[in-house]
Amino acid sequence: MHSANHWGGSLEIYNGAESTTDDEKSRNMEWDKAALQPQHHHLDETQQSWLLYPQETKKKKHVDLGCVACSHKALKWTLYAFVFALLVIALPIILVKTLPKHNSKPPPPDNYTLALRKALLFFNAQKSGKLHKNNGIPWRGDSGLQDGNGTDFSKAGLVGGYYDAGDNTKFHFPMAFAMTMLSWSVIEYRQKYEAIGEYQHTRDLIRWGTDYLLLTFNSSASKIDKIYCQVGGSRNGSILPDDHYCWQRPEDMDYPRPTQVVNSGADLAGEMAAALAAASIVFRDNEAYSKKLVRGAVTVYDFARDGGRRGAYSSGNDYIQPYYNSTGYYDEYIWGATWLYYATGNITYIKLATEPGFSKHSKALLSIPDLSVLSWDNKLPAAMLLLTRYRIFLNPGYPYEEMLHMYHQKTELNMCSYFQQFDVFNWTKGGMIQLNHGTPQPLQYVANAAFLASLYVDYLNATRVPGLNCGPKFISLDLLRSFATSQINYILGDNPMKMSYVVGYGTKFPRHVHHRGASTPSDKTRYSCTGGWKWRDSSKPNPHNITGAMVGGPDRFDQFRDVRTNYNFTEPTLAGNAGLVAALASLTSSGGIGIDKNSIFTAVPPLYPPSPPSPPAWKP
Repeated sequence: MHSANHWGGSLEIYNGAESTTDDEKSRNMEWDKAALQPQHHHLDETQQSWLLYPQETKKKKHVDLGCVACSHKALKWTLYAFVFALLVIALPIILVKTLPKHNSKPPPPDNYTLALRKALLFFNAQKSGKLHKNNGIPWRGDSGLQDGNGTDFSKAGLVGGYYDAGDNTKFHFPMAFAMTMLSWSVIEYRQKYEAIGEYQHTRDLIRWGTDYLLLTFNSSASKIDKIYCQVGGSRNGSILPDDHYCWQRPEDMDYPRPTQVVNSGADLAGEMAAALAAASIVFRDNEAYSKKLVRGAVTVYDFARDGGRRGAYSSGNDYIQPYYNSTGYYDEYIWGATWLYYATGNITYIKLATEPGFSKHSKALLSIPDLSVLSWDNKLPAAMLLLTRYRIFLNPGYPYEEMLHMYHQKTELNMCSYFQQFDVFNWTKGGMIQLNHGTPQPLQYVANAAFLASLYVDYLNATRVPGLNCGPKFISLDLLRSFATSQINYILGDNPMKMSYVVGYGTKFPRHVHHRGASTPSDKTRYSCTGGWKWRDSSKPNPHNITGAMVGGPDRFDQFRDVRTNYNFTEPTLAGNAGLVAALASLTSSGGIGIDKNSIFTAVPPLYPPSPPSPPAWKP
């Protein structure tokens, strides 16, 4: 039988045993043993291919990476993972870093923000003096440039400040209160003003007022004996050319504008001290100006506390008493001292603010509903809330705890009085609380109460207190906030008239506002004192909307008459708008929820002495 010979020829196989001799067997055995020994054979290429090719083409199960050997499968998944990481992680990072950035649009402002921006513009429209080019009210110009000529405090006289309402009078008492309220709202809600782009604008408005207040007394002196308390005005029933008899734009005034000066006026001086001290906190980033405000505040408060000058600034003055008559000054003592303590950290002022005699003379702790109503005349509810802030955040303890605790309790009673279920105040059928017993111009009191309630909610939220007790009934913070929102919503249009009482907000608002500047056209015609009466008595809408002005408001039946000559309905005021601004700032969600808890206390020193240093380590 023949078989293929892989060594290069035919191979014969002999099966017969007889064909093999003993010698041959011996030789074959020797050959076979030699074949078993290792031999080095030099193979040609064909032989190499036959023997080596199958070994080289056998599929490998591992890959040698030099220092590590891994399987094909592991290598494949490693590469897949690397590519996946590149696409999912690295690529987005590269795109974010390289593509141009587009800031996402902020959420649309809420209704309170929209109303707040407008309410601030009212102050621009009320400015007196030489206006900045960017004042933003095209129908207003320079005015009152001769005000206060002959005063002996500064070359500027009494130029500047704000007109109070629809006339051209500058009443310093409510003007100072308005500046305090604006400053307070900025101190508590700075982040909100910044978020809506109104922080610098509001600071400018405050400074316009405080710069002017510094002109009304000798602010460079440490002791003063008089304060200018009013520029312009009129006597009731007067037929002489003055701020009430004449109907002229501020830019066209040509009648005498007398100045009123007082040598005693603890109420006026106390409020001015509060305004200057609060503003000094707003302007702490301007050290020189802040110190100037503090010096002025200290000076006028010393004037207020002077034993020979303790009287109402309006007493016996026919130019003031019918319009902004003050009913006392102990509330301003507490109010001014509290702000001075926050501004200076001087312990003297917190001692005065918690002086038991002040609460006794001001009747702060008595159950008199009217004393729970914040206004330009009554600062008690605001002063007690401000001192309650001190207690709940810093808890100073003895010797102030007793008075602070009582003020805290009275603050909560004030909040309880705002609820309809407790029958402290009447309410209109349309949902407005009647804090002034149904008398005209109610909205300024409503706005102030809304601010106090909303602010107190933020105080309690910051200390994780869920509510307050009104007798046996627990009032949650949501209910207290709902009171504030309901009253501001009423002002903004949620009322039976379906009318916004803030000019320019919404589609239906007063068009016949009692305001000389807004009602007289800017037609380059100068109208005389009585020549402007035709605009006063016209049935046509004002040629200029005085944007942001909160008018006096409806009557006790929720009815409103949009008539220019009826100032009880249609006249705005500086103090009223300041309360509105503060309430709106507290309620807007722009910039987040809550207050700036600590900034107001920056100047307050540590309440307790620092701990002594640890003794040195013992060494043997």
